[in-house]
Amino acid sequence: MALKTEPFIIERTLNASIEKVWEAITSKDHMEKWSFYLKEFKPEVGFEFRFDGKHDDMVYHHICKITEVVIGKKLAYTWRYDGYEGNSLVTWELFGEGNKTRVKLTHTGLETFPKIADFAKSNFEMGWTEIIDKILKEEVEK
Repeated sequence: MALKTEPFIIERTLNASIEKVWEAITSKDHMEKWSFYLKEFKPEVGFEFRFDGKHDDMVYHHICKITEVVIGKKLAYTWRYDGYEGNSLVTWELFGEGNKTRVKLTHTGLETFPKIADFAKSNFEMGWTEIIDKILKEEVEK
C-alpha cells in the first residue's frame, strides 16, 4: 500500500469579486494569462484538457479531466503526466468575503508520482504559490 502524504493546500484572499476569480480560473483566455497555453477549456464535468509544462530541459505533457464543477464555488480536475505513473487531483474552492474572494487550492495525490526531483512536493508548493500569489492575484486585482 502506498504511503499517503498530506495534500498541498494554499489559501489566499484576493481583492476581487468571486465572479472575477471564477472567470479567471475557468475561462481559457484568462487561464492562459496565469497558467499555460490551452488548446481548449470548458468548465464541464468530463472535459479533458492538456497542456505542456517545461522544467529545466524536460517537457511534461499534462493530462487533466474535470471531475466537479459548482459554478462560482468549486472546480476540480485530475492531473497526471503522459508516460508517467501517478494521478492527482486539483481542487479550487472560492468563498465570497464581502467584495473579496478567499481562494483555497488543494492538490492531493502528489505522492503517487514517480520519486524524481521534478515531481517533488516542494516543486508543486513553489509553483502553486507563485501562480496564486503573483500571477493570478495580479490578473484578478487589476
